[in-house]
This record gives sequence, structure tokens and C-alpha cells, in this order.
Amino acid sequence: MPDRTFGEVAHWAAATGVIQDLELGVGGYSPVPHCAPDELLGSPEAIRGLRKAVDDEGLGISALNVSGNPLHPNPELAQRHDGDLRNAIRLAAELGVERLVAMSGCPGAGASDRVAPHFSGGGWLPDLERIAEWQWRDRVAPYWTELSEFAHREHPQLMICFELHPGTYVFNFDTFTRIRRLGANLGVNLDPSHFFWQSIDPLAVVQALGDRIGHVHGKDTTLHAKRLALNGMLDSRWPNPPDEMPWNFATVGRGHDEEWWRKFVALLRDCDFNGTISIEYEDPFVAVEESVLESATLLSRVISA
Repeated sequence: MPDRTFGEVAHWAAATGVIQDLELGVGGYSPVPHCAPDELLGSPEAIRGLRKAVDDEGLGISALNVSGNPLHPNPELAQRHDGDLRNAIRLAAELGVERLVAMSGCPGAGASDRVAPHFSGGGWLPDLERIAEWQWRDRVAPYWTELSEFAHREHPQLMICFELHPGTYVFNFDTFTRIRRLGANLGVNLDPSHFFWQSIDPLAVVQALGDRIGHVHGKDTTLHAKRLALNGMLDSRWPNPPDEMPWNFATVGRGHDEEWWRKFVALLRDCDFNGTISIEYEDPFVAVEESVLESATLLSRVISA
């Protein structure tokens, strides 16, 4: 809802009667219409104003979102996203927010690459071999070791929650298992929608991750059997045209029924997760207010049950 003021968004959310928290975009790929770090950092008055808008509506802030690519092979883009990430950490400390949603980023294919990230997601061709190992050794591990230490110094209570998203280095359980060893403050923002279209079982991932789940996204995925039969999950046209795609992101409950979401919430509780399920709107067929309210209503019913 970038066309509305922050006060208007907070008021709308509170008026639904089911939304309790807000997750705010603060940089990276996220626009910053409501929570711009440049305007807030070092300004107690601006911080108080933001907090008042939230508190007056009886809401909380579950997380800041700074998903971007601080490992981009283009140095200018990498520097910008790295700066956004560090500013988001500082802002989380000033706001007293203990969860930061981020992405690991993805480097290029080699040290001389300055053009585009290279997602090494499989493939037997010789051109694709061993790139992931170079990325880990020379880019991913050094960067996140230092960033984890920086975050701990700036905000000891903060957990950086990676969204396990294809196209970034850390996108599944195995790649997160690697990076989690670099810092106790590195966790997961668990979004089941990205697992559905990879044929990963989100319920199994919840059980495997346990207490490293720091934040959760509520978003569904609809799989279209006839289109999948012809083209499989991978489609370079994604996300348009949506009515031809083998899968689409969906409003919670429209891809997987309420019983599935009941199991999902129960497993989160079994893992002692007591944080927020934050609705991420990306349904191409349902308007934003309808989609968010429908998702929130179903999740609220499931959580209450």
C-alpha cells in the first residue's frame, strides 16, 4: 500500500480486527514509503513519531525487511544493498525490533564477474560445476561472518532471518545449514510458498530448523497440474502472464487448504515458535485488501484453534 501514509496503513490494519503486527520494508529490494532509515536514524523525534503511529493503533512491529543482494557482482549495487542492510540493523536497534528479514544475496560466477548474479541451483554441465564452492569460500562465508559480528555489536538481541529463496545462495535447508554455523544470530524467515514450488515439504523444514525459525511469512502457492505436465516448475517467463504459469503465489488457503495451515501452525508451536506470521501479498488474481484480510482471517482462525 505504498500510496497510503503510514498512519493510514496502520489504521487499516488495526481496523481488520485480526492483524496485530506490521513488517516494514526498509531497503534492498523493498521500497521505503513508510519507514525510511535515512529519515529515522539518529532522529529520536522521528523514531518516536513512528512508534506512536504504531502504538496508537494497538499494533506492534514484528520485523524490518531489507531483502536485497549485498553480494551482487556489480560493486555499486552490492555497496548499496550492504549499506541498506547495515542501516536496517542500526534502525532495528533504535526501534527495539528484534527480527530483520533479509536474503543471503548471490555473487557472480567468478572473481572477474561484474554483470549479474549466478544462481548455482544445479545442473550437470561442466560450465556449472564448482561455482557454488567458489561463491561460498570467497564471497558468502567471509561476508556473513563479518556481518554477523557487526550485527551482534550493534544489536545483540537481533536475529537476521534469511528468506530461503531460489536465486540467492541460501535457499534451502542444506545451504542454510552451512551458513548457520557462521553466527548464532543467523536464522530463518520461513516462507512456505517458496518450498511448494521447489517440491520441498515446508512441514519437514519446520521440524528440521527448530529454534532457528525467527519469523514466518504467510503466503501460499497454487500449482497447476496441466501446465506443470508440459513445462515443470522452472519457467523463465515468471511471473507473467500469470494465467499461463505452472504455479502462482496465492492468498493463504487458496493453494493449500485450512487443514494444511493448521498442521503448519501446530508444528511451529511444537518448535516453540511464538513470533509473527507476516502476510506477504503476491497474489496476481486477488486485490491487496481482499487478499491480506482473507489470509489474516484464516491464519487467525487457525492460530486460535
